[in-house]
Amino acid sequence: MTFEAVLASVHLLAILTLVVFLSSQAALCRVEWMNAAVVQRLARLDMIYGIAAIVLLLTGIARLVWGVKGMGGYVASPLFHIKMTLFVIAVLLSLKPTFTFRRWKKALDATGQLPALEEVKQTRKWVMWQSHLVPVIAVVAVFWARGM
Repeated sequence: MTFEAVLASVHLLAILTLVVFLSSQAALCRVEWMNAAVVQRLARLDMIYGIAAIVLLLTGIARLVWGVKGMGGYVASPLFHIKMTLFVIAVLLSLKPTFTFRRWKKALDATGQLPALEEVKQTRKWVMWQSHLVPVIAVVAVFWARGM
């Protein structure tokens, strides 16, 4: 029981960390705020976001394998599959901003060049899609946890 509580706690901590750093990306990735410090910060935020997503995935898998409900208790629920599908979509949506932030940082470090304003707008849209999808995953998780 204690192991399950630790897994659940780390899983929740990863979710909260992911939300905080995704929200920070959404707040900073704006045309009117773009400067060298923001480019550096976005790359750092994205790295932490990625680590949180990996911890979230690993603790989720650990709960699936070693959790109290057992694998059968999870996989039998259609909401589990909806939640996992939404998580995969969120991961796929995060790839474009991740590669973009890395490219921006590399260009900034090499030439001092800031990203084009249109590219900042486009990247922000991708971040916002993720930001709107994550709460949907949380709502599905709440209904799933309540046995629906």
